[in-house]
Amino acid sequence: MVRNTTLGSRAFDIANIILLALLVISCVYPLWYTFCVSISEKSAANAGLVTIYPIGFSLTPYKEIINDSMFFNAFWISIQRTVLGTGFALLITVLMAYPLARPKKEFKTRNMFMWILVFCMLFSGGLIPWYLTIQNYHLIDSIWALVLGGGVPVFDVILIMNFFRNLPKELNEAAVVDGAGPWSVLFRVYIPCSIPVLAAVALFISVYHWNEFFNGLVLSNTQSSYPLQTYIQQLVVNIPVGTNLTPEQYKKLSELSNRTLNSAKVFIAMVPMLVVYPFLQKYFVSGIMLGAVKE
Repeated sequence: MVRNTTLGSRAFDIANIILLALLVISCVYPLWYTFCVSISEKSAANAGLVTIYPIGFSLTPYKEIINDSMFFNAFWISIQRTVLGTGFALLITVLMAYPLARPKKEFKTRNMFMWILVFCMLFSGGLIPWYLTIQNYHLIDSIWALVLGGGVPVFDVILIMNFFRNLPKELNEAAVVDGAGPWSVLFRVYIPCSIPVLAAVALFISVYHWNEFFNGLVLSNTQSSYPLQTYIQQLVVNIPVGTNLTPEQYKKLSELSNRTLNSAKVFIAMVPMLVVYPFLQKYFVSGIMLGAVKE
């Protein structure tokens, strides 16, 4: 390989390195800063003295969150919600995107359904009708309320539909010649060729289900059915105040602040997604097609 070693080329390489280093720092520093605040002492965090390293050392915020059986229950509910919600949403989006990606001569009412989807993406029915619908299906206080409450991400349907449309028509024609029906074409041709976009959509959906707390607040009547984010949000908001506190509670409040607790909350919420992302990263950089062209 011939490499350009001129002064301009070297200057360009240096500029690229500096730019990429700044981008890396801008991404990593907020995570590191959040972690430093979460383990710093209350006074240092409240005074804004924490910058690039923790001041003092205190695990009180993590103890406040973890030393509670409800925390592990909420964590388990969030895992169930993320797994079930991602699987259900992927199934629905793929089944919706495939017919919408077909030519109009094969699906004559395609445009009508497309306009309905776009309309639903731009305009919602409102919070009260949405809640009453969930209530009428007797899903309140159940994991399925969290899974089905936002089960059809319209934007992801359009994303997968456009990806299906860009796949070579020869793949579909070859499968039909071999006697494959619509279901076989979808599951044996289109889906194997769409792993990169499906992985990206799965990541978007899983991040939504993991980080979302409002649905749990509205659709759960008891704390035992709260997902993790709703539980932590309530923990932050409902820090006990008043004159009838026990000595233990006074000691806890003297070591704890909203800033350190919020930082611990954010850091705990980030960890699962940071663990999952590297396993999906390989699909983003892989090729779109997997060698399915029939010869």
